[in-house]
Amino acid sequence: MAYRLGIDTGGTYTDAVLVDEKQQVVASFKSLTTREDLSIGIDRAIAGLDSQMLLDIELCSLSTTLTTNSVVEGRGAKVAVLLAGYNARQLDKSGLRTIVSEAATVMINGGHDADGQQSQPLDEMTARQSIMRLKDSVSAFAISSMFATRNNAHELKLRSLVEELTGKPVACGHELASSLGAPQRALTAVLNARMIPYIAQLLNCVQKILATRQIVAPLMIVKGDGSLINTATALVQPVTTVLSGPAASVVGACALSGVKNALVVDMGGTTTDIAIVTNGQPQLSSNGAKVGDWQPMVEAVKVFCTGLGGDSEVRISPAKGLEIGPRRVIPLCLLAQQYPDIITKLKAQLASYPNARNNKFVLRLGTDELLVKQLGEEAVYAWQQLENGPLELEWASEQSRNLGRGLAKLQRAGLAIYSGFTPTDAAQVLGKSDHLHSEAAILAAKIWSRQMSSLYGLPAFKKDDATQPSQQVYDLVIGKISATLIEASLNQLGVLAQAQASKLTALLSELIINPQQQGLFSIAFASDYPIVAVGAPASSYYPTVATQLNQQLILPRHGEVANAVGAVMGSVVQRAHITISQPSFGLFRLYHQQQPQSFDTFAAALSCAQALVGESALKLAKAAGAVSVEIVLSRTDNQIAHEFDPKLFIDCQVTATATGRADCLNLQLQNDLQQEA
Repeated sequence: MAYRLGIDTGGTYTDAVLVDEKQQVVASFKSLTTREDLSIGIDRAIAGLDSQMLLDIELCSLSTTLTTNSVVEGRGAKVAVLLAGYNARQLDKSGLRTIVSEAATVMINGGHDADGQQSQPLDEMTARQSIMRLKDSVSAFAISSMFATRNNAHELKLRSLVEELTGKPVACGHELASSLGAPQRALTAVLNARMIPYIAQLLNCVQKILATRQIVAPLMIVKGDGSLINTATALVQPVTTVLSGPAASVVGACALSGVKNALVVDMGGTTTDIAIVTNGQPQLSSNGAKVGDWQPMVEAVKVFCTGLGGDSEVRISPAKGLEIGPRRVIPLCLLAQQYPDIITKLKAQLASYPNARNNKFVLRLGTDELLVKQLGEEAVYAWQQLENGPLELEWASEQSRNLGRGLAKLQRAGLAIYSGFTPTDAAQVLGKSDHLHSEAAILAAKIWSRQMSSLYGLPAFKKDDATQPSQQVYDLVIGKISATLIEASLNQLGVLAQAQASKLTALLSELIINPQQQGLFSIAFASDYPIVAVGAPASSYYPTVATQLNQQLILPRHGEVANAVGAVMGSVVQRAHITISQPSFGLFRLYHQQQPQSFDTFAAALSCAQALVGESALKLAKAAGAVSVEIVLSRTDNQIAHEFDPKLFIDCQVTATATGRADCLNLQLQNDLQQEA
């Protein structure tokens, strides 16, 4: 019997599953994710599976929340962005200034107009000089040109310059998004470039492990829409995997639960991801998936993703008081599981006077040596000190001011992570879970409660009581989860602005959770949609959440590894788009690659577009590793009412969706060629 191996690399755990030909889970194993070297955690997860079954693997597929987490937490490789034809207003609108330095943001003359005609010649001299100036200080380049979806010539020229002068990875906006909206397209290209080193490192780790274990099956990865692509496509377009983990969890949750209508909730270490499934199909986002504070132009399962997870930091907000997330920290009960010697240090902290650095240890997180060097001597020194394991922040600050500053630089750059008291610790104290270091969780709770009362003025807890503060954190998480479910459902409607949805969420949460306050109203929440909760922390929180919301709860068997299950359930799906516009009455313009084409009739333009877009989608699907490809054509028209024509045609988008199954034989050949190269 042939098996499919599914692997999910999350922020906290790495999961591996084996699925048989009947799509039944026959084995699974969880291992801690080792962020400083991903291969360790992945290898341990695979090692936990049946060794005999591993001899008969026909396909290996991977899902990951690493790209999602990097967007939510604002992390990523250092990149430069080349913007052709942009102005300062568009740059501000894009939000790029918050993730790309001013020195690495280059605006040059160039770009096209809405009709695909060149607005001004591309300033190749400035582009060349800027690329040479930046090539040794960045890991990748992003490129976006005005109206590149109508004519991509300038983006292609800039890409060839980057490849000629640097050989570094390049992300072009027109290859990632087909819609108009230059600022958002530029952001998408930058996020893509920032993720290339992450995905490259992950895929390299998995390929080496498969080779070492003599698993000769091809390797694929889940996209944000739940479909599969091969590694070559993922390395060029990693931003398409930005919701890989959440999409895989939706697919896996539906497969494991067997329900057709559901609120699928995946709670991980860093985020909670919510999707609404109707008639067995999750809705796809039309304007790009919302991930944290960002909305890249990628087609993905419509997921409401918020920075609330088992490892979310419990902190004090000046405006709201006690808050949870969105920053992830390492739970003390998890850290002690890996490094038991911190117990002695926690006991010493509890015995001393409380300070803001209690409960904080620093641990390596990333492996970007180029970025470490760019942060300066203090960061390099701190990086070296972290080589053998976590450092106590209080001790480090007392040892050397330079060491303390260096650790802070590493943490801000996403290369190191702090520990802290988290919902995972609280659940461990309360007995909601028991698989981590309980003594560390209890010590952390006592230390945290003293910090809150002594340093921040919260009501004092009983001395040496770990239960009461843990219960307060647990109750706060339950409230936030319930409110997040309601807000996600409001956002799914797409009729409310974010500010309106947030205000209405607060009101509805109060009425639903406290029915006695409904008065003349009768309010029920999603009565026909049970909550299907998956993810490692789900069983600790969702029974209470379901009771509060008066909802049916399904905790499916193998739900703790739903992402890895979903990783092997998908097909290869690729989409191509072509736009047809009517710039003047009786003239129809088709935009494809570098040469817009003109037609006298819409029928002629549509026939040409359908042929071209079908050919493009088929080519993309085969390149992504599909066989037995089927093409489905669709179109979306944009019309307006006019005094002479009640249905005046403005433009339309023709879409070809190519769907096929993974070609295990040819994929293996491609993987062999890549490894040989």
